Amino acid sequence: MAESLQQLVLDTLDAHGTIADTRLLTIPGQSLPASSHEEQITILGALNSLLSREMIKYESHEISSHALTAEGAQIVNEGSHEARVWAALPAKGHGKPLTPVQLKKQVGDETAKVGQGRAFKNGWIGKDGDGLVKLVPAIQDTTQIDLQEIASTGTLKAGEKTLADLRKRKLIVQRKGQWFTVHKGSNFSTSTAKPETDLTVDMLTSGAWKTSTFKKYNFDAEGVPTYGGALHPLLKVREEIRNIFLEMGFAEMPTSSFVESGFWCFDALFVPQQHPARDLQDTFYLSDPKQSLPPEPEYYKRVSTVHEHGGFGSTGYRAPWSHEESSKLLLRTHTTASSAHMLYKLAAKCRGEKVEGDEGEFTHGATSTSGDEKDDGFRPAKLFSIDRVFRNETMDATHLAEFHQVEGVVADRGLTLADLIGFMRVFFNKMGIEKVRFKPAYNPYTEPSLEIFAFHPMLDRWVEVGNSGMFRPEMLEPMGFPKDVRVHGWGLSLERPTMIRYGINNIRTLVGHKVSIEGIENSPAVMF
Repeated sequence: MAESLQQLVLDTLDAHGTIADTRLLTIPGQSLPASSHEEQITILGALNSLLSREMIKYESHEISSHALTAEGAQIVNEGSHEARVWAALPAKGHGKPLTPVQLKKQVGDETAKVGQGRAFKNGWIGKDGDGLVKLVPAIQDTTQIDLQEIASTGTLKAGEKTLADLRKRKLIVQRKGQWFTVHKGSNFSTSTAKPETDLTVDMLTSGAWKTSTFKKYNFDAEGVPTYGGALHPLLKVREEIRNIFLEMGFAEMPTSSFVESGFWCFDALFVPQQHPARDLQDTFYLSDPKQSLPPEPEYYKRVSTVHEHGGFGSTGYRAPWSHEESSKLLLRTHTTASSAHMLYKLAAKCRGEKVEGDEGEFTHGATSTSGDEKDDGFRPAKLFSIDRVFRNETMDATHLAEFHQVEGVVADRGLTLADLIGFMRVFFNKMGIEKVRFKPAYNPYTEPSLEIFAFHPMLDRWVEVGNSGMFRPEMLEPMGFPKDVRVHGWGLSLERPTMIRYGINNIRTLVGHKVSIEGIENSPAVMF
């Protein structure tokens, strides 16, 4: 079809020198001229193909026409609503007037509703008692006449005012179209054979390149844009948060253990073995292998004792201890399990033990706030981690079953809750989140505990972004820490601060199959 249409244009130009109006062309396969807008679009495709080879030149002309709606077509066949109302009524004094209800039954609800008003306005009908009658013996249905003219010509001699009225009544719709005037180009030919675009081995071998016509190279054309990799917004925010921690003198913890035992994920943190967070509905447990290797026996005994019988000033949970529950393998529900490992290593010096690989591990940026250095082996520490955790949760706009947690601990003598609140305000302010609130909460391993909320402008509400508190003596003293050592601990979501920074209101558009690749490529770097 396209090639035959191109050939028609070239043959017509060869015969007449120019094509004044493409609407007069007859498309191959049909007997009538190409007068419709759709047909002119088809012709435009053929013209552009020839123009690219400089075989023709053309000018386009815009036109405006009108077409009937379904209601307008009905009026052309049956008459306007007002004419049908007039025709249904008896002449005044020559019959019983029709009531509005009787008129509706005779001409229909829509015709009676629209036609009465216009017939009254034209002076064609009037009231007679409780009914309606004709006031004039004959009428001229100008609406039908105008629509008949539009149906045949696409326009109306009566002028724009009448057209506007018909458009307002939704009897016609305006359509814009175009047609073209075509001239010969610099490479005019009646042959539609396309020039070669590549010099091939076969052409060189056969010598066909000598007689072939090649398409001109456009050395000014822009090349295909190159696309490189792009960092995901989570990675950008992760790096910003990591730099904030390092700037504040923290050392990064190793957190590569996605699989933990129930002991390190819960028991070492003084989470009761009957706690709901340890149910299948909240935690992913491994089916193979199911059990972990046992921890250091003396520490394991101290932890089980403080759970079951109490100690270190606590009465414990007074519940039977289950070794099976403690040895279960699971996907860690928080990176606090890694913090527990690191704190246990830190306390080794207080116990007079040496843990392999801990030399210099905790001293980065660590400065005591108490000013009282004792020779019990304890040294202050500031540690952080940013890594993935897993929870068996129902997904919604702010929750996923797998997400990232920002974890931090500060260990020193004489720390207070005011120190923790002050630190969190400074930390979030460096992230660019100024509206922060704290609410008292309960955590098994921290007392006192605080939930952290930040204001989300897109959701227009306060969103929980983390949890914090001071680790309980029941957790720290079994590890071997002195009684005056306090540890701040907190866990923050990485996803929610990212959503706030980038104005994202649904976490499922931040990660997962609904993520916009273009959005990731164009997302700005976050500057806290």
